[in-house]
Amino acid sequence: MRIDANNLPVVKFGDPKELKVGEWVIAIGSPFGFENTVTSGIVSGKSRSLPDGTYVPFIQTDVAVNPGNSGGPLFNMKGEVVGVNSQIFSRTGGYMGLSFAIPIDVAANVKDQLVAHGTVTRGRIGVHIQEINQTLAQSFGMNESKGALVSKVEPGGPADKAGIRSGDVILSVDDEAIEQMTELPTVIATKKPGSKVSIDIWRDGKKQQLDVVIGTFDQDKVAATQTQPQVESDKLGLAVRKLTPDEEKRLNGEQGLFVERAEGPAAEAGLRRGDVILAVGSTPVSSVEQLVELSKEAGDTVALLVQRDNQRTYVPLQTG
Repeated sequence: MRIDANNLPVVKFGDPKELKVGEWVIAIGSPFGFENTVTSGIVSGKSRSLPDGTYVPFIQTDVAVNPGNSGGPLFNMKGEVVGVNSQIFSRTGGYMGLSFAIPIDVAANVKDQLVAHGTVTRGRIGVHIQEINQTLAQSFGMNESKGALVSKVEPGGPADKAGIRSGDVILSVDDEAIEQMTELPTVIATKKPGSKVSIDIWRDGKKQQLDVVIGTFDQDKVAATQTQPQVESDKLGLAVRKLTPDEEKRLNGEQGLFVERAEGPAAEAGLRRGDVILAVGSTPVSSVEQLVELSKEAGDTVALLVQRDNQRTYVPLQTG
């Protein structure tokens, strides 16, 4: 629909990055058909990652949002639009105190691409990442728990070709700091496929810089697990065995150790039977002897790269 008019009032866009947790915000929408309804609340979280929003660092608020609010603006106290109200978390279908908005800069980027090209492209580098907490940071020799910890690198992908590997912590992209894991997908997604970016990583106790050529987003696939003879590691509280050829095949030829039993430190860290240990820190493991030796070198905190079902994640295991 086109409106033939001049000098229409417009709203200003604000900077979602300037929002602070606890800051007041206002939503306008039509909940249940009640047009021009205004509700208020505070920002209760930033850069939230939702199951269906990998590339969107949602703004979480406690503003009352209900069916009919989606697509409405979220304003800061300067009257600037900082987000687009998108969804709620609810057990009933109605508002329960958890509302999520798409940051306006993310929405504007999508709009610009659609106007210019008629389609939206997202950059990718082919890594699986996780949040790095203080315990994991300590195990990697970092003073601060910031950045995105790489738990898997897609073989043959942009990151793999650039030399990024599991256990690296991505600290910045083109000098744009990555404070939280959820910031990295958004930053990479906005980069043009085929362009080159400079990525700072933390590896082996020091910062390094790598150049990565951005790829185009597609789907990643991984693998699972099964059974046979075992050896124990008392220090870790693990009973593990080598993978069978079929299990390795499901892991695209990768080696690892199948967890038959977890107790003591391993159980406390959340490990369980059926997990596959792929690496200690950034070093791949294929034998129990190697696992024991690397865990000794790691000291009181061991970072294990573990695959469970279709997910890979680093698990900090306290042995001291």
